[in-house]
This record gives sequence, structure tokens and C-alpha cells, in this order.
Amino acid sequence: MISGVVIGYFLRKKNLGYVHKFITVLIWVLLFLLGTEVGNNEKIINGLHTIGIEALIITLAGVIGSVLLSWILWLVVSKKKNFRNER
Repeated sequence: MISGVVIGYFLRKKNLGYVHKFITVLIWVLLFLLGTEVGNNEKIINGLHTIGIEALIITLAGVIGSVLLSWILWLVVSKKKNFRNER
């Protein structure tokens, strides 16, 4: 991570618009490979009914928490922006 920060510091004036697309493709490839690994694991497939319920609860809690905190952050940021505009 530190090396990425250092390289990014030296390349900050270059146009690196293609990097975003490259990272997105890599994330999709990693998710696909993760899916194939999970699909090949017999323990996970056999225990999917138990794992599925726990995973669903954790996923819902994570999504609800993320949405609520994002909404609160948006409210805080928009209030600061409105406060600056009023001055």
C-alpha cells in the first residue's frame, strides 16, 4: 500500500483515467474466481443452508448500516455546504 501511495504521488500529474476501468475489471475477475472457489468447496456447498441464513443476516446488517451511515454523512456534508453558501 505504501508503494502505491509513493508511485501515485510521483504520477499525480499524469492522466491515469484508464486505471479506474482496469481496477473494475480486476475486481470482477477476483469476484468470479472467488465464486468458482466457493463452488468447488464441498463443505461450503453442503452447509449452504446454514451458512446462507447467517450470510443473509450479515449482508442485510452491512447494507442497512452502510446506507444509514452514508445518508447521515450526506446530511452532514450538505449542511456544511449550505452553511458555506449562506456566508
